[in-house]
Amino acid sequence: MGLARSLTLVWPGMPWLWLRGSVGGLVLALAFAVLLDMAIVTTWIWSELVDVRISIAIWTATSVVWIVATASAASAFPAPIHRDSDAAADTLFVKARDAYLARDWLTAETRLRAVLALAPTDGEAQLLLATLLRRVGRTAEAKRALEQLSRSDSGAPWQTAIAREVVLLDQVGRDEDADSDRVESGVVPMGNGDSAKASSERAA
Repeated sequence: MGLARSLTLVWPGMPWLWLRGSVGGLVLALAFAVLLDMAIVTTWIWSELVDVRISIAIWTATSVVWIVATASAASAFPAPIHRDSDAAADTLFVKARDAYLARDWLTAETRLRAVLALAPTDGEAQLLLATLLRRVGRTAEAKRALEQLSRSDSGAPWQTAIAREVVLLDQVGRDEDADSDRVESGVVPMGNGDSAKASSERAA
């Protein structure tokens, strides 16, 4: 576990919020903040107005939440990736990229998934897989892959490329809706040659 990931354990809910974009993590972090504020206020600010037993109970609840949340987050963190797998993952990625450039989609996808089995946090491989899914028309899978990547820390260096892919996916969706509307209305504005050309341009 890296130093940055370890520091998220200091505040309950933060590992889930910061590293995974979890709403549950946000709720837990806010709940702990409220408990901690109440404990501080009843101990040092309103100490004369609040019974000592209530203050102790609040501190106890705060401590329990911190211990349980920290233990849970520490146990749920993914196991560290062994450095021995890096060379194999790099070799597989190069082969996957070559297959992608050769438009051998099946081989490229198979090798990219093998890369991610060895290195699940490889942001470049995740991005290339999402791009491949978009180009073969599996837009729903591509959107899910991009959303997952954008919320993870491995997607941080690729935010510009992710945003571009999202724009392209939105364009594909609009084109598909427009084609569907034309078919339903019985309007076919392009010949076969133009249609094939437009489909090729959309796929690119």
